[in-house]
Amino acid sequence: MDTIYNMEHIAQYNSAFGLETLHPLVSVIDFSKATPPKEFYPHIRMAFYSISLKESYCGDIKYGRNYYDYHDSTLIFTSPNQVLTIEEKSDNLQMPLKGMTLLFHPDILRGTTLGHNIKNYTFFSYEIFEALHLSEQEKQIISDCYSKIEIELKHNIDKHSKTLIVANIELLLSYCVRFYDRQFITRSSANKDILVKFENLLDEYFMSEDLPDKGIPSVKFCAEKLHLSANYFGDLIKKETGKSPLEHIQLKLIDIAKEKIFDRSKTLSQIAFELGFKHTQHFSRLFKSETGFTPNEYRLMN
Repeated sequence: MDTIYNMEHIAQYNSAFGLETLHPLVSVIDFSKATPPKEFYPHIRMAFYSISLKESYCGDIKYGRNYYDYHDSTLIFTSPNQVLTIEEKSDNLQMPLKGMTLLFHPDILRGTTLGHNIKNYTFFSYEIFEALHLSEQEKQIISDCYSKIEIELKHNIDKHSKTLIVANIELLLSYCVRFYDRQFITRSSANKDILVKFENLLDEYFMSEDLPDKGIPSVKFCAEKLHLSANYFGDLIKKETGKSPLEHIQLKLIDIAKEKIFDRSKTLSQIAFELGFKHTQHFSRLFKSETGFTPNEYRLMN
């Protein structure tokens, strides 16, 4: 793998594009006013968040193991310390570059409500086929949010600066949540296909003879099998069904357990082992939390 260019400070990013640093922890970059870097870095690790509005082709971007699904008017999110791989294709590169990027360092969030809640914005960990595609109206709203932050950055730093900058970042993120909800709805048909594949995956998994050795499937395992990031997969299933993937896994497990409990030739310990539990008490605890009865009580009732 080529050398990774580490960007610890936002000033490094600004410098690479020939731009002035107005604030050490936040930057809004208009690529149409920037100078493309003289040196091309295929692998970049940034110690800060980025939200990029892409409006022109600027090379295939790979985040983690997958390529970003993006084209005109698409928002791309990255979280701190993730490695971006940019594969330059000079024959397709559109110049001048179009689009904007908001960069903000985790330090700007220290001691704020957003600092506590930033982990809830799960789209910072989305991957393949998971970028946010914007309508013209949505793109204008996002652009306005960038402009408000940029105006504040150009204002002399005072005791109100941090509060106003963070408030505008939070406003931008709230719009992103709304637009992602819209995207989940407009992609409902494709989402239902994923839901069917998820159900089939669980059926196949729990019918496997290797289940005692493999153990209960994790949400991460299911997401990887469906070629999705765990966060996107979780959000998709929750919005489609009202239940989390973990709840689906547990419900499937309980349905199978109910059938097995009728077989009195097997002890509850044997059933727990067959279902992938290492300890019978874990099985009993989950069964009671879902049904209101212990496995033994359920067996006696039926």
